[in-house]
Amino acid sequence: MTFGFTKIREMEIAELATTAVVYRHDKTGARLLSMINDDENKVFGISFRTPPEDSTGVAHILEHSVLCGSDKYPVKEPFVELLKGSLQTFLNALTFPDKTCYPVASANVQDFYNLIDVYLDAVFYPRLTENTLKQEGWHYELESPDHDMTFKGVVFNEMKGAYSSPDSLLYEHAQHSLFPETTYGLDSGGDPAVIPDLTFDRFMAFHRDHYHPSNGYAFFYGDDDPEKRLEILDKVFSQYEAIDVARTRVPLQPRFAEARTVRKGYPASDRLAKGMFTVNWLLAETADANLNLALHILEHILIGLPSSPLKKALTDSGLGDDLAGVGLEADMRQMFFSVGLKGMHPSNAIKVESIIFHTIKDLVENGIDARDIEAAVNSVEFSLRENNTGSYPRGLSLMFQALSTWLYDDEDAEGDPLALLPFEQPLANIKGWIENGDKIFEELLARLFLHNPHRTTVLLEPDHKLARTQAKAESDRLKAAKEGMTPAEIQAVIDDAAELKRLQAAPDAPEALKTIPRLSVADLPAENRPIPTELRTLSGRELLFHDLPTNGIAYLDFGFDLSVIPDELLPYAGVFGRALTESGTTKRDYIDLSQRIARTSGGMWAQPFASPVRDSQDAAARLFLRTKATGDKVAPTLEIVTEILTSAKLDNKERIGRIVAEARARAEQRLVPSGHMIVATRLRARTHRAHAMDEAMTGLTNLLFLRDLEKRVEEDFRKVAKDLEQFRKLLLNRSTLVLNATMDADLFARTEPAMASVIDALPTGDPAPAARVLPDLPDREGLAIPAQVNYVGKGCGLAEHGITLTGAAQVVNKLIRTGYLWEKVRVQGGAYGAFCILDRLAGAISFVSYRDPNVAETIRAFDDLAAYLDTVHIDADELEKSIIGAIGEIDAYQLPDAKGFTALARHLTNQDEAYLQTVREQALGASESDFRAMAEAVRTNARNGHICVLGDTLAMENSGLDLAIKQVL
Repeated sequence: MTFGFTKIREMEIAELATTAVVYRHDKTGARLLSMINDDENKVFGISFRTPPEDSTGVAHILEHSVLCGSDKYPVKEPFVELLKGSLQTFLNALTFPDKTCYPVASANVQDFYNLIDVYLDAVFYPRLTENTLKQEGWHYELESPDHDMTFKGVVFNEMKGAYSSPDSLLYEHAQHSLFPETTYGLDSGGDPAVIPDLTFDRFMAFHRDHYHPSNGYAFFYGDDDPEKRLEILDKVFSQYEAIDVARTRVPLQPRFAEARTVRKGYPASDRLAKGMFTVNWLLAETADANLNLALHILEHILIGLPSSPLKKALTDSGLGDDLAGVGLEADMRQMFFSVGLKGMHPSNAIKVESIIFHTIKDLVENGIDARDIEAAVNSVEFSLRENNTGSYPRGLSLMFQALSTWLYDDEDAEGDPLALLPFEQPLANIKGWIENGDKIFEELLARLFLHNPHRTTVLLEPDHKLARTQAKAESDRLKAAKEGMTPAEIQAVIDDAAELKRLQAAPDAPEALKTIPRLSVADLPAENRPIPTELRTLSGRELLFHDLPTNGIAYLDFGFDLSVIPDELLPYAGVFGRALTESGTTKRDYIDLSQRIARTSGGMWAQPFASPVRDSQDAAARLFLRTKATGDKVAPTLEIVTEILTSAKLDNKERIGRIVAEARARAEQRLVPSGHMIVATRLRARTHRAHAMDEAMTGLTNLLFLRDLEKRVEEDFRKVAKDLEQFRKLLLNRSTLVLNATMDADLFARTEPAMASVIDALPTGDPAPAARVLPDLPDREGLAIPAQVNYVGKGCGLAEHGITLTGAAQVVNKLIRTGYLWEKVRVQGGAYGAFCILDRLAGAISFVSYRDPNVAETIRAFDDLAAYLDTVHIDADELEKSIIGAIGEIDAYQLPDAKGFTALARHLTNQDEAYLQTVREQALGASESDFRAMAEAVRTNARNGHICVLGDTLAMENSGLDLAIKQVL
């Protein structure tokens, strides 16, 4: 049966172990890509072409809004109800410059069908009202006639956060500069200055014109029934009549006759703030598989390694701190390439541009180093074969790749979703051309870069007045709007805002909540699924082996105990880890080393790790050297590991200085987009020595250390080199080593002797653990950055107050995050998100918000949670949903390499199978009494918690929280 679909094409994609079938829905013309394989982590997605015609963010706001209730599921937030009570492995929605995607994933087939049903009803039959637009998009907020009026809305504040990030701004300006005549020249996310122009009529019209099967692209992946896929979709699609969707097509950008220049400002508070600069080229259409893959390899050749010629030329110039630009952007109809420098003086832009073109010209005229080509081909091929998508389902990555060619049709040709998925032939073609001596990459550089007039330069300069200018422009606009209102209209604004708050606070009807399909607790496995782990010894050292199918790849971790490193040296951990793989050895310089790593392995990197040990004040703190390689290259990969661990050069001032400058620039870059994690790490540092170590290695303390270290490299490098040498002497010896190996048993048998050779090459030693002192941080701390939003946190240790967190607390936290915090901080407060972070190992709790317009109001919401938990009635249905959601988190889907590292972390932190099973049983047995117990933990935090806020100075000063404010950016 075909259930109203016609099969257009079928292809066996051996490299993905997948049968791919392309369908067209007969009645509506809706498109379907059905990928059939044995992956239990099933993926479904429904996507629409949504090219905007302005920068009001209508596509983005609709992405939020359609998940706020539908005809079949008439609750305020079906999306949140699914988050509460699903085993989902992915559940979200995403807006891109030309499309909006609604993907879900689950390894449980019934849960998978439940998710699909809710999402299909959400996108095609949403209950869109003016209040939906007000909540998710924007509205006027006014408490009384004599107060100032403000803008409020989830997307409005989300995009204020995005526009506070210089890197986000640089990307937007680069893209817009290359595509001034197409949809890519607009901001699909929404410009905060333009979002309030969006009217309800245009909002509704956009849904009517774009959210239709004729404009739809459905995707399935995994081991579910292929026939049922067609049946599910036809039930929805067949209720529609076909419409003409030609207006949603994405046209090609006409080519420039000559290059263009763009100069913009970004909000900066520090008078020493620097500029960012990129050169950007419009390349070619995405759909040519050979060209697409060749450009990905070329990107790696140019900037993929520390030693890559373009990256090296830019960073060695001393004109900036780190690379700027996204490199190759290949997710739109026409690819583009963007590269430059950040942390540079704007007056040096012309010098940076000259370096870029001189380097490219030299590569064209004199040829690319064959070792760089080999390294790039190996790295890209390894990535393709490994298909490692991290925490994302593999099917989701393939969906996005298919959309990058499928979406773009015209009157003469359909878009092909399978154009890029089979990679064996394009890879063979490129390898063959290289073997024949064809200068394919030099030709691409000459044609698409050197002699391509469709390019732009974008200079982003620090503007110390811009934040105030933007705030004043917004204030003036609001003042003018209010002055133009009659008293009756002003009262209507007050009444509308109050009515919105009433609706937001009103609970869903029990009968409406029961419409959301879900599993029952009886459907959940009672036992944890252990990760295969065999504890062995190798050359006298502890080794954990995980017998898992890895498709012929060996994943290897070498962990050295950081407990021997004193506090004053600990912040060096990140720099030292990078120096191991990026500074060269006594046998070869860093260029040769980088090339050799890339030619031989799938990557090699250092990763600091610090976590509390269960039932202990001790810290499990390690610096891991991690690597991965195919079976035939394990031995040479481990030879490189041995070389690095025994002879890394730590006295190269130029390389160490470059690593420090890049690390500092990247730490500053993270402040705005990851402010909630900076705050959470800062709060946890007060609760346990492991978290204090983590903050010193990755948090704000580390940023401050890097700024000072950057000066010391120039002024007293001898002392810096001495510190790094002492770090190595204390850390890199066999007595502190633990090993981790994830692969199948046959490959491990071949790998074990080479691992032993690494151990045997290490020096012996028996350093004593260093003393630890918790950082002396202010109880109420304000960290000022030039942002239009805030990241607000409050947290404390609970163990010292006699409170223990059990597995049931995870169930309560599921409801806190998806219920109380979602409604109070996000929906009513206008923040983009809020989190409660429970730390069972350290016995601590912390609350943080994300892209938040408020400060004191959010702290009050955190504190008021105790009273809510004291009195809230948790019916059996709500409790069961929270249990299911918590078990979904406990059983989070992982790829084999992640499973192996998770098992290692559990071993180091004393989380054995008996303990993990107890946590599961506590979660499965959670009751209303556990919500009351959590109330006491929250009340303890309200009384004793420390406050940390990262954000706008004025907002913190006006909060009334008496924060000790210091400027950090």
